[in-house]
Amino acid sequence: MNQSVANPLIIGSETIRRSPLGEELSDDQCAALAAAVSARQLKEGEFLIEEGHQDESLHVIVKGRLEVVKGTGGGDWVSLHFLRAGDMAGELGFIDGQEHSAALRAVSDCEVFSLQRSAFEAFLDKDPDLVYQVMRAIVRTVHVILRRMNAQYVELTNYISKQHGRY
Repeated sequence: MNQSVANPLIIGSETIRRSPLGEELSDDQCAALAAAVSARQLKEGEFLIEEGHQDESLHVIVKGRLEVVKGTGGGDWVSLHFLRAGDMAGELGFIDGQEHSAALRAVSDCEVFSLQRSAFEAFLDKDPDLVYQVMRAIVRTVHVILRRMNAQYVELTNYISKQHGRY
C-alpha cells in the first residue's frame, strides 16, 4: 500500500521554518532539521500510515490533504478527520513506537516530509534545544487534538442525553 513515488523533493530550511516544527527554531536549527528529514510524494488513495502498523516517523504535510480513517472490520473505512498542509501526523507513534490506531490516506496528491525517531534522537547530544523545541511543537499539536476530541465528546454526550436544552 505504501507505494510512494520516487523522491524528487528536497526539503529546505524554509519548508521547516514554515512548518509547526520550525516555529521556535533558529535558522541553523531549521537547516540541520531539513538535512535530517526525508520527503515523499503520495498519489490520491495511497496510505502514508496503515492502521495497526508501527511507524516511528513524524510526518508533516507540505502539500495536499490526508484523511484519518479507521477500519470498520468489514473492509469499509470511517473518516475521522482531515489533515491539510502544515499539519503533523504520526506524533504518538513517533513518541511511543506503538501501533497506529487509525490510518492516513491521501485524499489528493500529497507531499510530506518525515523525521525518523532515530535521526531525531541524534540531536540529543548535538543540539538538545532543537529536541526540546520540536517536542514542544508536538505537544502543542497533540493538545489541540485532545481539546477538539473533548469538545466533540461533550457535544455527542449532550446530543445523546439531550441535556442543557440544546437538542
